[in-house]
Amino acid sequence: MLLAVNIGNSNIRFGIENEGKITASWTINTKPYKTTDEIFLLIKSSYKLYRIKAKNITGIVIGSVVPHQTRLVAKALERIHHIAPTIVDRNTPSPVVHHSNQMGTDLYANAVAAHALYQGKKIVVDFGTALTLTGIDEKGELLGVIIAPGVITSLNALVGNTAQLPDIELSEPKSVLGRDTETCMQSGMVYGYVAMVEGLINRINASIGDDTTVISTGGLGHIYQPLTQKINIDDKLHTLKGLCILYEFNQK
Repeated sequence: MLLAVNIGNSNIRFGIENEGKITASWTINTKPYKTTDEIFLLIKSSYKLYRIKAKNITGIVIGSVVPHQTRLVAKALERIHHIAPTIVDRNTPSPVVHHSNQMGTDLYANAVAAHALYQGKKIVVDFGTALTLTGIDEKGELLGVIIAPGVITSLNALVGNTAQLPDIELSEPKSVLGRDTETCMQSGMVYGYVAMVEGLINRINASIGDDTTVISTGGLGHIYQPLTQKINIDDKLHTLKGLCILYEFNQK
């Protein structure tokens, strides 16, 4: 079994891959930042909850956009499994071609998974701390990326910089036009982001001259994908799948 770990700005997602399928997955909060001992205990308790035997894990792959947490997570995992994790990044070889010296590992893993799992041209919409859209052509060349503030990032900024706007549950309101503060904000955060994502997908399609397969991922993709016909598939494990593919590709 392979353990894949995606260290993001908001969450650290773990996944167990067995015979080509991710059979278990869970997250812990990235913040507040944790010590190696705290990470060690959280992983051990997760194994107990999901009935995972540490001895059955024969490989570990880590992708991270939080460098100072990478070493601590790797150290905790090595302490549990007595094997050194493989840490991948944008320079790890794969069938995907890119020309960036700044690309985050999550964006690269998203592109790798999209190229391996879907035909033709693809767009990956990642609803994370940042909202990102990554374009990949049918040959595996990464065409470019759009980065915008993520949904929760925007919501926190709105609530934090106003005196009377409350924190809200992120869910679809009954009407586009809200009747109270909560539903007004829900409409803006839900339908506003749907409109932005649809508009950006349209612009990407116009730019590359072809309709694309669109995959959403991240913790909020399941909220937005049902509200638009522009997103074909929602897969919260998409980034983890990319990390697993990177690991396997480099074991050959």
